[in-house]
Amino acid sequence: MDQNSTSTKQAAQRDSEEVGALDIIKSVFAAFFGVQSDRNRERDFASGKFWHFFVAGVIFVLLFMAAVYGVVQYLLATTPTGGV
Repeated sequence: MDQNSTSTKQAAQRDSEEVGALDIIKSVFAAFFGVQSDRNRERDFASGKFWHFFVAGVIFVLLFMAAVYGVVQYLLATTPTGGV
């Protein structure tokens, strides 16, 4: 068996793997910050389900917005008011 045949089989095996929950979370997190690798993106499109990534993305955005809201509320509550 030659090297090309082995690498082709390994690539096909990677593409046929199911995308797990942790893989989805990592992919959404990486894509949110713009650091998703081409290999992972191709894997996601080849073997992932759109709705899994969509739901994970919506949840991540909501959590991010809640965190920003919480930080702003904390800062507003702890910032002294009044004149200098």
